Amino acid sequence: MTNVPATPGAADSGAAPEPAGERKVSEGLHFARRNPKLLIGTGIVLALLFTGLIGPLFIDHGPNVYVGPKSQPPSSEYWMGTTSFGQDIWAQFVYGLRSTFLVGALGGGIAFVVGTAVGFVAGFKGGLVDELLNMFTNVVLVLPTLVVLIVAVAYLDVRGVVVQALFIGLTSWPWAARAVRSQALSLATRDYVDLARLSGRRTWRIITTEIAPNMSSYLVMSFILLFGGAILIAAGLDFIGLGPANGVSLGLMLESAVAWSALQLGMWWWFIPPGAGITLLVGSMYILNVGLDEVFNPKLREL
Repeated sequence: MTNVPATPGAADSGAAPEPAGERKVSEGLHFARRNPKLLIGTGIVLALLFTGLIGPLFIDHGPNVYVGPKSQPPSSEYWMGTTSFGQDIWAQFVYGLRSTFLVGALGGGIAFVVGTAVGFVAGFKGGLVDELLNMFTNVVLVLPTLVVLIVAVAYLDVRGVVVQALFIGLTSWPWAARAVRSQALSLATRDYVDLARLSGRRTWRIITTEIAPNMSSYLVMSFILLFGGAILIAAGLDFIGLGPANGVSLGLMLESAVAWSALQLGMWWWFIPPGAGITLLVGSMYILNVGLDEVFNPKLREL
């Protein structure tokens, strides 16, 4: 009996097709690698994060220690110069980056968790639960956030990064809750969600397995915006003297530079690095967010 030669591509035709989830991930990675905004924003954020994490390991003194001559411009010994008190500005900058990332992660993370939880429950449950949560969200939304933060932080005996981030997170979540609620309302009426309800699955199980995965890209971008917003709010509080009592941050560096007339004295190396660090970090996160939007949204993709 003669063997019939296999035709080219016969084996491929019988191969199992690529799963839809894997195909979607590979497609997203394809466009992500080719998006300049995403690559530039991610590169800058990672470079600043690496500097904040690794930089302090190579400094043998604290950020507020008087280590050298006063008011010295940048040199090979003091890369960013010294303050009017002889403090190393480079040491303050790298420690300040670490504190800035910490308050952004904690403050933005708290706001993200509270906002998405309220938004998911309100959008999925609907009815009276939705009305009550929406009313509570609107009440918090119309509160003068900065005034509340100033009053709350000003009367605290101990002010630290964690406490500051906690107050920022607890006052920054309403807009995220409203946005997630609107998305959850539309997804809650889909057929697969109705089938999950009929099967008797718990509410959080349906939210985490059926609704949230279909909003993953939106949730990632929301966290990035909350992260950047927390950094800006913390910098504002630091600048008006309501930052950590015994710490260092980019905002506190700006506050000290203004308080001791660095601009009038021509000590540009004191106020430019922290200002540039905040601007670069928040700006790169915005660019990163725009790049993610172009990757996730097929209408904005550049082939």
